[in-house]
Order: sequence, then C-alpha cells, then structure tokens
Amino acid sequence: MYQPLEKENLCTKYIRIGVVVAAYWIISILTVFVNKALLSGLNLNAPLFVTWFQVLTSSSICFTMSMLSKRYPRTVTFPEGNPFDRDTFRKVIPLSILFTAMISTNNLCLKYVGVAFYYVGRSLTTVFNVLLTYALLGQKTSTKAILCCALIVVGFWIGVDQESLTESFSLIGTIFGVIGSLSLSLYSIYTKRTLQHVNQEVWLLSYYNNVYSAVLFIPLMIINGEVQELLNYKHLAEAWFWGVMMIGGICGFAIGFVTTMQIKVTSPLTHNISGTAKACAQTVIATSWYQETKSFLWWTSNVVVLLGSAFYTRVKQIEMDQLHREQMNSQKV
Repeated sequence: MYQPLEKENLCTKYIRIGVVVAAYWIISILTVFVNKALLSGLNLNAPLFVTWFQVLTSSSICFTMSMLSKRYPRTVTFPEGNPFDRDTFRKVIPLSILFTAMISTNNLCLKYVGVAFYYVGRSLTTVFNVLLTYALLGQKTSTKAILCCALIVVGFWIGVDQESLTESFSLIGTIFGVIGSLSLSLYSIYTKRTLQHVNQEVWLLSYYNNVYSAVLFIPLMIINGEVQELLNYKHLAEAWFWGVMMIGGICGFAIGFVTTMQIKVTSPLTHNISGTAKACAQTVIATSWYQETKSFLWWTSNVVVLLGSAFYTRVKQIEMDQLHREQMNSQKV
C-alpha cells in the first residue's frame, strides 16, 4: 500500500540531488569563465577591485538575508549574528585574512593563466593539506595517501612543463596558483577551528568573512595603485560595466551557496568527486571555447592530476570508514 509513496520519495530525492549537482557544475564553470572575462577582458588592470566587488556583493546579500530573516522569520532563515561585535571580530579576523589571501591569489592566478590550465595551476591544494595538517596539527597521513599526493605533484610538474612551451604560459600566474593552493589549505584547516566560535554555522562564518574581507581589500587596492586605475578607466560611469560586475558578484555568492547545497544533499566525498569531474569538463570546455590546441603530454598532466585527486579522495574515505568501524567496535566492548 505504501510502496508507491516510497518509490516517489526516492525518485524525488534523486531528482533533487541531480538538480543540485547540475546547478553546482553550471554555476561553478560559469563563475570561472565570468571571472576570467572580468579579469582579462575589460582592459582594466584592477584584479583586486574585481575581487573586492564580489565580496562586497556577497556580504550585501548576506546582510539583506539577515535583515529579512528577522522581519519574516517564517519565510527567510539565516543564522543570527553581528559581524561588528568586538569578540566575534577578534576570533574570526585571522581566518578572514586567510580568506582574503585565498580569493585574491585565486583570481590573480586566473587573470594570468588560461581557464584550461587553471585547475592544474591550483592542483597542489591536496598536497599542502597533507603537509600543513602534519606541521600544524601533528596528524600523520597514510602511505597510500602520500603516494596519491606524489602523483598530483608529478601531474602538476608535467603540466607546468608543457604549459611553459605555449604562448599562454605565465610564471607569475603559476606562482599565484601555488600561493592560492597554500592559502586554501590554511583556510580549510583554520575554518574547522573557527566554526566553533559561530556555533558551527557555515553561512554565518561566510557572512563575517565577506564583511571583513571587504574592508581588508581597501588598503590592498590602494597599495596596488588600483584607485588611480579606476579613476582613469573610460567605462567607469557606464551601466554595462557595473552590470557585468554585478553578474560577477552574484556568481561569487552563488558558487558558495551551491557548494554548500551539494555537500548537504550528498556528502563531502561526493562533493569532491563531483568537483574533480567538473574540473575535467571545465578543461575540455575551455580548450574548445578558446580554440586552444594542447599536446598529448599536456592532456596527460590533467589526467594524472585528476586521477591523483580521485584516488586520494577514495583512500581517505576508506580510512574514515575503517576508523568509524573501529570506534563502533570499541564502544561495544
């Protein structure tokens, strides 16, 4: 009697997962291409301003949602918090500094390298995760996981070697990619420590990070000479310029939202697998869109990095399952 209802619920669940994963792929890939266009296609040498506008847009959306949740609590939900609280600022600002470094170096990497090489250029995040987890937390990594990291390093090295033979190679962009990977690893580690200060509310932490980062970017833009660059920009007062900037800002907020949704409706493991597969599709789309011809070894480097990342994810999942079973057995005894 209740069997059809169960099938319908299971079908609805699969449809919801499919929609969220598809949304993650579309928005993630679209965001990379939009950011590339903003950073390289506007004849505006102000990458920090572009990044600042994106965090300002995200913090404005979060602030609006926070206000709406207080006025219409039954319709809009958003965790309660005040980014201007002194104690909150003191506890979150170290993470916000890492957040600022992470997003700025990621966009600087994208400004100087092609979209096709972007994934390989930032592929050392997993390697830095292993190194920093041991250096900062004292947590050791299994031999299998280390071998996966070695595979990623080999893929990165081959990729840089092959990209250096092309006209699109940028050493400074590759360096920013490595720094971005390091910043992301540090950010991931310190996020776990900081979440306890915001009651494990990911959205509240994102709100704080964007607000603080919007302030941190101001002196960086001044030091980088971007204020004068903006004042001299001939399209500064034109509506289309602010329109495309707003699209970039909304994409920046949307990618955070769909990433959280994908993890929520699937799992961190599935999110990693989806992200790896998305990176593969993004590389293929980029080479086709920009009509780039790559060598066999260049494609090999992408495959090696993707396999290393996928194997690492699988090894860590098996280790977590084994640890969970051991804990459950110890509790029974």
